[in-house]
Amino acid sequence: MAKKKHAGVKSMSSDRESPDKDIPLDALSWHHARNPLIAQRQENLKSFAGPLTNFIRTETSSAIVLFLAAVFAILWANSAWSEHYFDLLHSHIQIDIGFWELDETVHFWVNDILMVIFFFLVGLEIKREIVAGELANPKAVMVPIVAAVGGMVIPSLVYFLFNTSGEGSSGWGIPVATDIAFALGVLTLLGSRVPFGLRIMLLALAVVDDIGGILIIAIFYTEELHFIPLIVAGATLLIAYVAQRFGIWYIPLYIALGIIGWIATHDAGIHPTVIGVAFALLTPWQSWYSRDGFEQSAEEAIDEYKESAHSVTTDEKEDSAHSGEVGALVHLGDHVRKALSPLDRLEHALQPVVAFAIVPIFAFANSGVALSGEILGDALVSPITLGVGLGLLIGKPIGILIFTWIALRFGAALPTGVNYAGVVGVGFLGGIGFTVSLLIADLSFPDAQLILDQGKIGIIVASLLAGLFGYVVLRMAYSRGAAEK
Repeated sequence: MAKKKHAGVKSMSSDRESPDKDIPLDALSWHHARNPLIAQRQENLKSFAGPLTNFIRTETSSAIVLFLAAVFAILWANSAWSEHYFDLLHSHIQIDIGFWELDETVHFWVNDILMVIFFFLVGLEIKREIVAGELANPKAVMVPIVAAVGGMVIPSLVYFLFNTSGEGSSGWGIPVATDIAFALGVLTLLGSRVPFGLRIMLLALAVVDDIGGILIIAIFYTEELHFIPLIVAGATLLIAYVAQRFGIWYIPLYIALGIIGWIATHDAGIHPTVIGVAFALLTPWQSWYSRDGFEQSAEEAIDEYKESAHSVTTDEKEDSAHSGEVGALVHLGDHVRKALSPLDRLEHALQPVVAFAIVPIFAFANSGVALSGEILGDALVSPITLGVGLGLLIGKPIGILIFTWIALRFGAALPTGVNYAGVVGVGFLGGIGFTVSLLIADLSFPDAQLILDQGKIGIIVASLLAGLFGYVVLRMAYSRGAAEK
């Protein structure tokens, strides 16, 4: 009877043709496992962790973790144990390999090493958007590109109004940045009422902002260049380019080149985040196989596996090392790996690490500001705080709105569903500077803790207000009734 049931004769209904048809995909992993009991336990553990997994997959989750890390740093820095917070950041970590030594503070390791991985991921996202994403069609993204330029120029001018000279004048780059994690997190809170075109505009604007921030760090925050290390850094990029042109996609090779490039960039006097972006832009964005090519290769590997599995005895199957099954499975795995581009694989692997580890650690290490009454009083009238705060909170939306209007006057068009109120809302969300703004602040005032703290207060307060204002404006602009209409 069982044989007849699984034979699937034509006279039987179609729902009996496959015994696995009604089994959920998630259950197939244990349904076909060699030890279903253990596999079922594994699935139960996954189900138990389901709420956490679902939270991580939401776009607001990384923004929430980032916010909590910043709040924790502020609370610790203003508690009775504040000295332990600052002692932790100023404690040293040393690496000595004989011919090269690095002895730096925890703060340096976070800002100059971990943030290289962050900017590498940013570079991957920029390349993807340029070659196959929102920036692939210049006409379609003319408004976001022009708006992003306005969102960098006007905030800088606002900052200059308060800091035309003196030590604070070097901080003009602080209010140009946009924290895409926070901005998208706020936008996601509005749900489906926000048109898809507005999300596209914010993403494209943030990508151009990232490019601008990277260029500002590379060009304007490099004090002194040392040419021999600079040549070595360039050589690592050249080797990486030649290797990928010859089809060498061995990731450990590029990691080794990246480490050498980081050392050379650091010794050259350039902020090492630049080398992370450079290597990202060299990452191949197309897979080895086309879709048809992968299907054919995968089918051949599966056929090879089936042939090997049916050509040996039962005893021989138990020792797969002596059969052709292993070779066929290795071939299949190789085909699967080549069906994904290095850019996609790296972006998929790094995104959760950056979002839930590196960026929160950075926020923790850079948000801890002592908020005594005297410091807050000085910050309220400080040209640094006012320049940064008003640059982000006022300069960003004004710059984005004005330059959007200019782009429209020259024949560009707003994305579908986006109106001027939406542009204002996006402008406020662009004022959430946070991550990159904190990094540029640290580069602007490396030896002036007082004005650095004043700049950080401006960043934190303005980012929170910009997020709140952006949410309110967009909620009013795209009410449920208006969205349905």
